[in-house]
Amino acid sequence: MADDRNVLGEPLEPCGLDPVTGFYRDGCCTTGPDDVGSHTVCAVMTREFLAHQVAMGNDLVTARPDWSFPGLAPGDRWCVVAARWLQAHLDGVAPPVVLASTHERALDLVGLDVLKSYAADVPSDPSELI
Repeated sequence: MADDRNVLGEPLEPCGLDPVTGFYRDGCCTTGPDDVGSHTVCAVMTREFLAHQVAMGNDLVTARPDWSFPGLAPGDRWCVVAARWLQAHLDGVAPPVVLASTHERALDLVGLDVLKSYAADVPSDPSELI
């Protein structure tokens, strides 16, 4: 993970430890050759996004202990598949994104400007919020 970068070109920060997220369940949206889905977008779960995912056949609400998956609730941070996040964006229900914790590989599918429009981060320069 030491070499992993976020979409801003900085070192990748943890996404979520309660519940522990990431394809490798390391709390980060790290990725590698095993992660064919590209679980690289650190998203803050919303009711709308979770309902959308259930409707799309991707139940993120129901716990699956056999996959070390606790089931998610609104407010949880989770590394989601970039293509699923993009589909939610196109459908108008994409959740907020933590840019500092979103792996740069997400940019293979989603443009930085789109991700920034959903940013849940507090920028180092608050004037960017105006």
